[in-house]
Amino acid sequence: MAASLTLALALGGCAGMTDTQQRAATGTVMGAAGGAALGAIAGNAGMGAAIGAGVGLLGGLIVDQHEKSKVQAYDQGVRDGRAER
Repeated sequence: MAASLTLALALGGCAGMTDTQQRAATGTVMGAAGGAALGAIAGNAGMGAAIGAGVGLLGGLIVDQHEKSKVQAYDQGVRDGRAER
């Protein structure tokens, strides 16, 4: 029951976020989870989670920049296509 409530609150909190915020948060959470797992194997889950969260945040921001550049390139192609009519 507690896990279901936590999941519902976490997903509900993402509703008002921008795409950049969602990608950064997703990267951070995924990085922290992966880092904690690797840190647990190495003997320090807390340090692994902290390092993983930082790396995940950077990864999420890089993905965000890539996605934004794809949208800009698409929009430019649409503008160029309409200008040639």
